[in-house]
Amino acid sequence: MPAETRLITLKIRRFNPEVDAEPHWERYQVPALPTDRVLNLLHYVKWEIDGSLTFRRSCAHGVCGSDAMRINGVNRLACKVLTRDMPDEITIEAIKGLPLEKDLVVDMEPFFDAYRAVKPFLITYGNAPTREHKQSQADRERFDDTTKCILCAACTTSCPIYWTDGTYFGPAAIVNAHRFIFDSRDQGADERLEILNDREGVWRCRTTFNCTEACPRGIEITKAIAEVKRALVFRRV
Repeated sequence: MPAETRLITLKIRRFNPEVDAEPHWERYQVPALPTDRVLNLLHYVKWEIDGSLTFRRSCAHGVCGSDAMRINGVNRLACKVLTRDMPDEITIEAIKGLPLEKDLVVDMEPFFDAYRAVKPFLITYGNAPTREHKQSQADRERFDDTTKCILCAACTTSCPIYWTDGTYFGPAAIVNAHRFIFDSRDQGADERLEILNDREGVWRCRTTFNCTEACPRGIEITKAIAEVKRALVFRRV
């Protein structure tokens, strides 16, 4: 074992709907290098200790967003958290606010229902264009930040309003609406603003900044939500 290796205890909240009435905590000791990610430690548990451990992951490079989970009480991507930045005991549980299916896996459909509801695609009317619709750098910068969303749900499931009100659209849906509302090529801003003007829309945000702190891509989510609110008040994008 390399000299820089240390033993880390993973305290994982487990739940198997076939045998468990309620979730429970289990601990595993795992060897870890400073450059290991938390995802590496989860792989060790699954491959070397307990193959029944269930979690999502894909690219392992912070691009797909599939391995969002609560790590020491904060929504993070397991593939981006280095063990050198963590204590000797790490608590890991599923993200909150979505139905728990098994261990660290939640049902993402309510999240994607809200995403689809804001019409996250370009809307145009009239005849098809006959030439490329060019966009200035300034126009692109207007919404560039919100194009970075990877739909990991870390922001939405860090929101206290979302935890208690499952019908709230949530930060990720609003961010993706923002991306098109302020796109100079799009003509569907009014439709999206009406959708977000609903009682479970943008006005449910209480500006706690949890979403901004949780975003693994550094999107200024609270700022984007405020810009959508201003667009609703002044009806100007």
